Amino acid sequence: MNKTAEVVIIGGGISGVAIAYNLAKKGVKDIVVIEKEYLTSGATGRCGAGIRQQWGTEMNCLMAKFSCEVFENMQEELGYDQDIEFKQGGYLMLSSTEKEHEQFKKNIELQNRLGIPSKLLTLDEAKEIVPFLNTDGLISATYCEKDGHLNPFHATHAYAKAAEGLGVKIYTYTEVTDIITENGKIRGVKTTKGDIDTNIVVNAAGGYSQGIAKMVGVDLPLYSERHQILVTEAVDPILKPMVMSFSLNLYCQQVPHGGFIMGRSCANEPTDLRITSGWHFLEEMTKTITKVLPPLKEVRFLRQWAGLYNMSPDRQPIYGAVDEIEGFYVAAGYSGHGFMLAPFTGVVMAEAIMGEETTLPINQLNLTRFKTGKLIFEPSVV
Repeated sequence: MNKTAEVVIIGGGISGVAIAYNLAKKGVKDIVVIEKEYLTSGATGRCGAGIRQQWGTEMNCLMAKFSCEVFENMQEELGYDQDIEFKQGGYLMLSSTEKEHEQFKKNIELQNRLGIPSKLLTLDEAKEIVPFLNTDGLISATYCEKDGHLNPFHATHAYAKAAEGLGVKIYTYTEVTDIITENGKIRGVKTTKGDIDTNIVVNAAGGYSQGIAKMVGVDLPLYSERHQILVTEAVDPILKPMVMSFSLNLYCQQVPHGGFIMGRSCANEPTDLRITSGWHFLEEMTKTITKVLPPLKEVRFLRQWAGLYNMSPDRQPIYGAVDEIEGFYVAAGYSGHGFMLAPFTGVVMAEAIMGEETTLPINQLNLTRFKTGKLIFEPSVV
C-alpha cells in the first residue's frame, strides 16, 4: 500500500472512482481510492440505476443533463471494452393528484428552458408509449426520451479502469479506521492495511459518510435510510421507458436482460445502516405496481435486496470543501440519486479540489447552507 498520497478518496462507488478519474485526468499523480469491500458494494451496486433529467429544481436539472450527456459518450471517452448498457428508453412520469399535475407543468417549463426535451402528455398520449398502462386514477404524464437506464457495475468499472490507467491506486477490502488531523488540517488516514500520509481526503463514502466525517469532528446533517428493490424473471421486452410516480410511490423499468426492477419508499424504513429485506415491502410493491402495470401480475419475482439512501434535509447533495478542516472534502447526501449524478460529481469535485472554477456553481450546495438556512428543496423525489 502507498505510504503517501496527494489525495485519498474514501468510497469505491461510482462517485469515488469518477472523482479519482477526473483528478488523474487533470494531472494529479498520487491518488488513492479506499473501499472497505469491493467496488460497487455499497449504494452503487444496489441502486435502481435509472438516469433522468426530469427534476423540479434548476440545479438538479443541470447536473442531470450534464451527467446524461457524459453517459452517452462514456464508453468511448473511457476506452471501456464492454457495453455499459446505457438504454435511453425514456422516463414516463405519472401524476395522480392535481397538485402533482400542476408541479409537472412547472417542471416541464423549467426543463424545456434548460434544453431538456421533456413533454407534458395526456393519458392517451401516455398509453401510446405504454399501451398496457392502467390510467385509472391518473391525471397526466411527462416523458423525456433521453432518460433511461445504465448498468451500474459496468459504469463504475469503466471509471475505475480508466483511473487506474492514469495511475490511480484502488485498494479494496481496506477500511479507514481514522483520519489524522493537526491544527485543523488533514495529515493522513489510518486503514486496516496501514497508514497513508496525505493533505487531502475526499469523503465519498455514501451511506457511511457521517461516520467518516465524525473522524475529523464534523457533523454532517445527513442520515442513511434503507430502500428496497424487487427484481423479476426475464421476459420478452414489453416496457421501453422507466415508469415512475411520486404520488403513487413507485418506479419500474425493464432492463436489457429482460427482468423488471422496481422500488418504492416507506416512511418506516430503518435509519441504522440496515440493508436487510422485508415482506412488507414485497407486499406493497407488488400490489402497487400490478395496479399501474397489470401484465406484471403474470411475471414471477426472483429476489429483493436493499441499499442505503444517504439523505440530506433538502434532498440535494453536499459538495465541496469543509471550512472547519483544511483539506477535507465531501461528496455525499445524494438522497438516492448519486448514481445518475456521478459524472457531474466527478468533474466538479476535481475542479473544486484543484481550486478551479467549477463547471456549475456548487457553492449553493456546500455544507454551509445548513447553517445559513439557504436550502434548495427538490420536489421531485420518490
